[in-house]
Amino acid sequence: MGELAAPAAAGSQEAEQDEQARLAAALDAINSLISASFSASLFPLKWQLIRDRLNRLHGGLADITIIAPDDGGERHEAFDGLLRDVADAVREARELVPRSQGKHYGGGKLRLRSDLDVVASTLDAHVARLDEVCASGSLTRARALVVPRPCAGASRDDVRFYVRDLFARLRVGSAEMRREAAAALNEVLRDDEKCVRVVVSDVADGISLLVGLLECQDARVQEEALDAVSMIAGFDAYKGDLVVGGVIAPVIRVLDTGAGPSAKGRAARVLSKLTENADNAWAVAAHGGVTALVNVCSDRRASGGEVVCAACRVLRSLVGVDEIRKYMVADAGAVPVLVSLLQGPADDAAQIQAIELLAAIASGDSSSREVVLQEGAIESLVRALDPGIPRSSKAREVALRAIDAICFSSPDSIDRLVGAVFLNRVLFFLRNGDSTLQHCALKSAHRLCHVSEETKKAMGDAGFMPELVGIVQAAKSLETREMAAEALCAMMSVHRNRKRFVQDERNVAQVLQLLGPDEEKPSPAKRFLLSTLVHLTDSSSGRRKIMSSEHVRNLEKLAETNVMDAKKIVKKLGGSKLKNMFHGIWSL
Repeated sequence: MGELAAPAAAGSQEAEQDEQARLAAALDAINSLISASFSASLFPLKWQLIRDRLNRLHGGLADITIIAPDDGGERHEAFDGLLRDVADAVREARELVPRSQGKHYGGGKLRLRSDLDVVASTLDAHVARLDEVCASGSLTRARALVVPRPCAGASRDDVRFYVRDLFARLRVGSAEMRREAAAALNEVLRDDEKCVRVVVSDVADGISLLVGLLECQDARVQEEALDAVSMIAGFDAYKGDLVVGGVIAPVIRVLDTGAGPSAKGRAARVLSKLTENADNAWAVAAHGGVTALVNVCSDRRASGGEVVCAACRVLRSLVGVDEIRKYMVADAGAVPVLVSLLQGPADDAAQIQAIELLAAIASGDSSSREVVLQEGAIESLVRALDPGIPRSSKAREVALRAIDAICFSSPDSIDRLVGAVFLNRVLFFLRNGDSTLQHCALKSAHRLCHVSEETKKAMGDAGFMPELVGIVQAAKSLETREMAAEALCAMMSVHRNRKRFVQDERNVAQVLQLLGPDEEKPSPAKRFLLSTLVHLTDSSSGRRKIMSSEHVRNLEKLAETNVMDAKKIVKKLGGSKLKNMFHGIWSL
């Protein structure tokens, strides 16, 4: 056997030497043509393009390491054929150099231009073939990077060549080469939209290769592939290519397996971008995406806040489809998971996303809303408003808006809100919130004032009325002043609230002061204040407080301008008797 093996090994060595010699000859011929091409005076830009292709081909060939077959098997036939074709192309290009020096044109300039285009195209094809030959595994590139990154504003041809080279390294390179190629691909995708088009349109199986790398065992390559897919998914025109290319299933498997938080977060961001197009919602659901995303939210400690945020965003995109929402609620168990997120120590951003998702689920249909309420969403949302628990203003605003969307649908919900000290929370933020949070709290108070008499009584007992007067007095926004005045007026329809209001004479004085002649026509806020005073004149104590105020003159001025509610109040206060009293006061 040893005697038979020796000739085989010797033959393999000879074959390797022959290939090395042909490779060296091809490299010399390319170098010679590059040097000769500088003497061409016609079509200099086309010659520059050809030199660029030659340099790239030379770089690729120079980086080749030929591995001799150990078993005396077939030689590198594809590589041999490539070397022969490269030699032929270089020879044909060399013949065009004299024709490009202006001495003679052969068939003329048009023919010369066409021949130069053919040479450039042929060299492009040989570069692509070299990538394919390397994909066989019997030839390897010794260095990680050969082709320099195109400069800013480079042509699409240059970008295409560079990106194809990166994909070749992703296909057949070593572990480190693949990591570097994946990172380089992301850099160029971030910086140049042309690269995105090239990956989708010009790289053979480019999307398929990226999809395959999503399940790569090398975590770095997997994460870089997820980033690349995410950047492509950011363009509406290419979302369909990714979905058709099968990207959704492996992305969901990343979420559903033991991948780390970094990979899961990237996967969720990919799905978030893809589901911006509602047509892709069904594809995500069909591959088990709903369950995988809910599981990410349920395991918040392992997933991390950023991953939970991204998962909630995807679920919000899916919840608009009725069938998916119902599955999410009835089968995937999304609601208790989201409620628990509000109760736990999750970060602000995750809780904001969870609250908005709960509100979206509840707004879909009555049965979904009922499940949300049954799972304790009211108490959890009110707890998010507790000033003793650290929360951002944004989180509290979102909680107030969710309560507004979810909890005003039935008397039972209102009773639970009141029982969960919601009134105290709203009152606190009316007094202490920033302008946005105060406005959200005012909206809640405004809605509560129109629910029931019992709720109005509870609000009066809690101390809302003086705060509403203060907001009318201090707010710069016309809308805010009107809303506060309307809420105050609604509360005055309850006898107990009127009695409480007039006990502090400052309340009546402030309302009268706000009726001052600062505008020709009474604003909506001022009309609600007049309606408030109409309610107060139903009692003798209210009438006395109005008549004894130093600002009662504002009321008569409005009556003199035929403002109906003002005239009605004056009449209730005693008509001509009051007018004589006003005249006596003003004549002093």
